[in-house]
Amino acid sequence: MSLEEKIEQVCAGLTAISEDNSIPRNIRRGAEEVIQILHKDSEPIDLRVASATSILDELANDPNIPLHGRTLIWNIMSRLEELA
Repeated sequence: MSLEEKIEQVCAGLTAISEDNSIPRNIRRGAEEVIQILHKDSEPIDLRVASATSILDELANDPNIPLHGRTLIWNIMSRLEELA
């Protein structure tokens, strides 16, 4: 699987979070922000992954996030670690 395919898989998971109305708005906005970061081809992949992971870590630790949202974020973070 190519790097682009892996990024698209991660972005698909983030899109699912950003479209889930049971997840608070700030978390959904954060997911959209991470998608934008991952699509910045002008930056090296390791920098994009580090920025995305940092934001996702903050989102996962938000006290208002439902359990299923936190689990999705953790799964996405583990996929991101494979990219760096």
